[in-house]
Amino acid sequence: MNLMYKIVIAYFLDLIFGDPYSIPHPIVFIGKLIKKLENFYYSKKINKKISGFLMNLSVLFIVYLIFYFVNKIQVLEIYFLYTILASKSLVKETKKVYLALKNNDIKKARLMLSYLVSRNTEDLEEKDIIKGTVETCSENITDGIIAPLFYMFIGGLPLAMTYKAINTLDSMVGYKNEKYKDFGFFSAKLDDVANFIPSRLSGLLFIPISCIFLGYDFKNSIKIFFRDRKNHSSPNSAHTESAVAGALNIQLGGPTKYFGVVEEKKYIGDKKNELTIKNIRDNHKIIYLSGFIGLIFFVLVFGGIYGFTWR
Repeated sequence: MNLMYKIVIAYFLDLIFGDPYSIPHPIVFIGKLIKKLENFYYSKKINKKISGFLMNLSVLFIVYLIFYFVNKIQVLEIYFLYTILASKSLVKETKKVYLALKNNDIKKARLMLSYLVSRNTEDLEEKDIIKGTVETCSENITDGIIAPLFYMFIGGLPLAMTYKAINTLDSMVGYKNEKYKDFGFFSAKLDDVANFIPSRLSGLLFIPISCIFLGYDFKNSIKIFFRDRKNHSSPNSAHTESAVAGALNIQLGGPTKYFGVVEEKKYIGDKKNELTIKNIRDNHKIIYLSGFIGLIFFVLVFGGIYGFTWR
């Protein structure tokens, strides 16, 4: 069975089953590996940027090597490809916030959102909870769907799992606080590089095209993408957030509290419509359809490059 067929099977397994919670997830293994190597390298009496760089390379080398050999077993290859994707899980976890708000349980909504974002949620009102949910949905279109597919088609399971290791490294050590500003520097920058192309494909192509079929504002999605795609401290996050904000005619961004400190983030989009819980469900539709459009795009592009009998 060639690689493209395996990726398509993995994609639909994710849509049907989501993350396999009852089976050990490879990201859990990667997280434990990162923690062990972080403890080892952080304790070394050398420059923290250098030790962070060495830790990063060690993690990526080990992950690539392990999944290079796992890749030889077809059933395992398909299973692990499936675990890398997160369409259903992203919708499932953010739907918990939606249902809590629908039941007027704002405390539960704050709690459910706190599991998904790094911002402080304990004092958020309904509109800010909706905004945070839409932002994490939009941003994770890249991290959870498009970028994994992109790296699957380029380099199969080993490269795609290495991408997830890059992503996990950033989420664990890629902070600008006292402990990680130097040690996590390389991890954060590498994540920016890895998401550069996928985030732009998502914001410029896949999300706006999905809006044509879903009946959202396609023209405004493109307009706000070009206008606000740089309105974020991350070089990639606002590409998808701006496309979604334009499509739904809502405003994202603005002052946000992280670890007790308010960060004056730039606004993304225009406040033509007030934020409502329906925006979360609208975003779920965008997640599913833009992911499917991305899959078709990669099949056609990489099928054309490598031939449809590729591996």
